[in-house]
Amino acid sequence: MDIRFASRMEQFQPGIFNVLDDKKRERLAQGKQVWNLSVGTPDFRPDEHVMAAAAQAIADPNNFKYSLGNLPELVEAVQGWYQRRYGVSLTTDEITSVNGSQEGLAHIGWALCDPGDLVLCPNPGYPIFEIGPWLTGAEIGYYELRAENNFLPDLKAIPPAVAEKAKAIVVSYPANPVSRTAPRSFYEELVAWAERYNVIVLHDNAYSDIIFDGREGISFLSVPGAKEVGVEFNSLSKTYCLTGARISFVLGNREIVRKFATLRSQIDYGIFLPTQYAAIAALNGPQDGVEQRRRWYQERRDALCGGLRSIGWPVPDSEGSMFVWAPLPWGYSDSVKFCFELLEKTGVLCTPGSAFGSLGEGHVRFALTIPPEQIAQAVEAVRKSGMIQ
Repeated sequence: MDIRFASRMEQFQPGIFNVLDDKKRERLAQGKQVWNLSVGTPDFRPDEHVMAAAAQAIADPNNFKYSLGNLPELVEAVQGWYQRRYGVSLTTDEITSVNGSQEGLAHIGWALCDPGDLVLCPNPGYPIFEIGPWLTGAEIGYYELRAENNFLPDLKAIPPAVAEKAKAIVVSYPANPVSRTAPRSFYEELVAWAERYNVIVLHDNAYSDIIFDGREGISFLSVPGAKEVGVEFNSLSKTYCLTGARISFVLGNREIVRKFATLRSQIDYGIFLPTQYAAIAALNGPQDGVEQRRRWYQERRDALCGGLRSIGWPVPDSEGSMFVWAPLPWGYSDSVKFCFELLEKTGVLCTPGSAFGSLGEGHVRFALTIPPEQIAQAVEAVRKSGMIQ
């Protein structure tokens, strides 16, 4: 049979994480050490009361049926949490759930974009930001994130003709992969810019509870006027270590939320009920674990960034997220080749910056997914390799 795949599939190759994972498996099969700092999967346990809520719910066979929507208790939990955490009041029609922010970002373009519409995405940026709208036939434009501007968008540098054409802009802070935070003043500027040019803001807020050095993890929706121009994605994956449970929320502009919920009703039957009960427990329960994990992540950041600087690799401190964005050491220019050489010579596995866009070249991303003592071992392996001049 002559199977002819859609031409769009020509744009997709095996992801860099798959390639890196294959290399990792090869090395492990040879009995060699690997310090895996590539994929951002939290290694911490969810809080006991969250796991208990999920276990209790999963023991009830009725909870294996379609949920067909959000439990009222879950919506109330989200409302209470947003009010306590960010000072943001939400009505029930300003909230809808998705199976993780990645799924939501992949699909929201179908509710917003027609072929030819322009969506602005960060470069460097997380790949799903552009893949989602691209699948709708939208045109992708890029705004630059550069170190000299602390990896913040320079909205004034976007030509008025581009801004006037744009349907939406994807923004994400704390930012993956560049590991920077945004001040409230930036969000105020963003809201004003979006109002001026009639551009929908899609804000990915996955890491506002993994922030360092006393910085404030804020919600885009806490800025006056934000609900008029956009929505925010907020995930329980990183904050509560519920990565595999796949639960996130789209919140804000009620017209966008309603239209997106209508779209998702055609492709989904709702979040698995035990996952909803786990989320309720996480949002309503003690928050001590969130603060503890934040301290642990900062200890890991200090061990990695400080450790690499101590051996001559000038890596700046991450401001937030569970990642570190590092310029390539002196003498290297190709991030893919560097990552493979680093793995071969040291056993340290990280992600090439080029996986996140053209401006990611010249960098690598580390995930803070192993304890400080293991990070120290990884740093020592890098020192002994002689790769840092």
